[in-house]
Amino acid sequence: MYLSVNGECRTRKTIEKSQFITTARHISSEEEAQNFIAEMRKKYADATHNCYAYVADRLGNCLRFSDDGEPSGTAGMPILDVIRNKKLYETAVVVTRYFGGIKLGAGGLVRAYSGCASENLDATQKVLYEMCSQSEYTVAYQSVDLFFRFFSEKSADIIESRYENDVTFVVAVKKSQEQEINLSLINRLNGKVTIKKLKEYYFPFKIS
Repeated sequence: MYLSVNGECRTRKTIEKSQFITTARHISSEEEAQNFIAEMRKKYADATHNCYAYVADRLGNCLRFSDDGEPSGTAGMPILDVIRNKKLYETAVVVTRYFGGIKLGAGGLVRAYSGCASENLDATQKVLYEMCSQSEYTVAYQSVDLFFRFFSEKSADIIESRYENDVTFVVAVKKSQEQEINLSLINRLNGKVTIKKLKEYYFPFKIS
């Protein structure tokens, strides 16, 4: 399992008259990371710098950073250090700077970029990617309310529902809880449920 950010988060901060805009986004590949960076560079094309860092995989092996014209080691690496220290994966951060006329010095730049990245990532919603089991659960119409109540108490996500002769739900549950959940559901519905396992994969479970 591994921790990542959910969706996108943008924060703003003024430091010595320079405007810093920090954007973090979940990315699942290096290609997505590069597309995100290109998007931010286009959005803030008039900015002085668009510095970035990312960890593009779930193992921490695919990582990149850029100072984008700031003195070497004062922007990209500090941003990357924040991502890694917070143990985040599949996460990209771009810190955009509009220079305000006051030089911050090397130490000031490191503090500014790392601080902006840290505050932004603290503000993002986090998700825990954990191996899940996705299955189809088919129940009668009279069992739908009970089915919803049951899964509202579980760490699970109802991904799809199909209302035909019966009702079929596609649900992702944590693999570690799959057997317990299925047995409990069968007992709750007095055996009136058909379960068909579909696949296993990493799924972003929201952290409460």
